[in-house]
Amino acid sequence: MKKQVTKWLSILLPLLLGVFLIYYTYDKFTPAQLKEIKTHFRRADYFYVIISLIIANLGNLSRAYRWKFSLEHMGYKSSFANNFMAISVGYLMNMTIPRSGEFSRALIVKKYDNIPFDKGFGSIVAERIVDSIVLLFLMLLTVLLQFEAVKKFVLDKIPLRETIYLLVIGGTLAIIALLLYFYSRMKFILSLKAKISGLKEGMLSVVRMEKKWPYLFHTLFIWVSYLAMFYITIFTLQETSDIGFGAVLSSFLVGSVTIAITSSGFGTYPVLMAKILFFYGIAETAGSAFGWIVWFSQVLLAIITGIISIFLLPILNRKK
Repeated sequence: MKKQVTKWLSILLPLLLGVFLIYYTYDKFTPAQLKEIKTHFRRADYFYVIISLIIANLGNLSRAYRWKFSLEHMGYKSSFANNFMAISVGYLMNMTIPRSGEFSRALIVKKYDNIPFDKGFGSIVAERIVDSIVLLFLMLLTVLLQFEAVKKFVLDKIPLRETIYLLVIGGTLAIIALLLYFYSRMKFILSLKAKISGLKEGMLSVVRMEKKWPYLFHTLFIWVSYLAMFYITIFTLQETSDIGFGAVLSSFLVGSVTIAITSSGFGTYPVLMAKILFFYGIAETAGSAFGWIVWFSQVLLAIITGIISIFLLPILNRKK
């Protein structure tokens, strides 16, 4: 019962937050502003959206190819098609239950390529760690290039005292958890260690693999493609077509973090995109329309590729 409640809360809370933000934001708009947003949708050049989705899909194809390096290092082979379809299904699943996509990816290659779940999942965790490092690097780069903007938009709004309290509490809990993990003989802890041991090989595969440089090349290609995808979309609206690289980078990061935290970014993505673009001088109506166009196109891509993959997986892996 408790697991069911947790599951439904993980689905409903982000959706409710999105609904609240949509209502709170657009309730403040005048009828003229709402009409202006609709005009932006009508006048948008969706050719650039199509190009951006092609680029995004190239990044996903590269992600599927990158995955095989860590799997091969552990002695397992999976087809490129299965990898890509597993990733596509994972993106679709993440829009429903947060972080369920990682589990579904590991389950798919277990079912169709006979790769142990813990090894497959470990390789996915390793991917997330590498991608998080890249995202952190981009954040630091943004802070260096756009320090004043970041300071006004983010840092000045963070309550310092509460942040320090949270860091102290979080650090203390982390230390306690580590001590229990390494020194406790509790049955639960020992069972947890046994499960984690199966993940270690997958997580360390990136460091130990022979083809680490091709792996890192694809990592770079993936993030360049995602940034290029976002950059192309600024030409969809005339109002956003001439924003500088600093604004593009800041907006891209805000969108990436929003989707990572809320899984799908429903409601939160367009609202926060409008806020960050308004900071760079783009009218909130144009920023809002831009946010919805980018968010909806990404969601549409995930839905289409995910559903197609669900149907194709059993057909292409049918035993003859």
